[in-house]
Amino acid sequence: MKLIPQGTPSATLKADASRLADFVLFTQRSCILNLSKELNRGNLSYPQFFLLTYLSSEEYLTMTDISKKMGHSTAAATGLVDRIEKLGYVERAHASEDRRKIMVRITPKGVEMVARMRKEIANDLAGILASMDEEAAETVEQTKLAMASHRFA
Repeated sequence: MKLIPQGTPSATLKADASRLADFVLFTQRSCILNLSKELNRGNLSYPQFFLLTYLSSEEYLTMTDISKKMGHSTAAATGLVDRIEKLGYVERAHASEDRRKIMVRITPKGVEMVARMRKEIANDLAGILASMDEEAAETVEQTKLAMASHRFA
C-alpha cells in the first residue's frame, strides 16, 4: 500500500485509509489477545493499564489530568486510581504548594508492569513486521511518522 500525499483524489485516499484501518484492527486484535492474558494475571483492566501507560511517561498526573486523558469524570478517575493504588501500581502525593492538589505517580511495580506489557506488544509486532515485505514495512514507518506529526501517537 502506497500512501497518497495530500491533495490527491479522495477515493484513493479513502481506500488507503480503509486498508490501514484493517491493518490497525488486525494488529490491535493480535496484541490485545496477549495483553488480556497478562493483564488478568495482574488484575488490571484495560483502562487501568492505559492510565499506567500515561503515567509511565510523566512525572505525575493530577486527577484533573487523568480525567481529561481518560475521558472520565474526576470522580470516576478517582475510583480508577483507588483500584490501581490498592494493587501497588501507583501512589498519591499532595502538592507542596497546595495540599488539595493530588499528584498521582507510577510506582516501580507499575513501571515494571508497563515495561513487561510493552515488551509483549513489541514481540507481537516484531512477528507481524517480520512477515512484511520491504514496501509494506516502509508504509508502516511512514504512517507512524505521519500519525506522530498529527499528535495521534
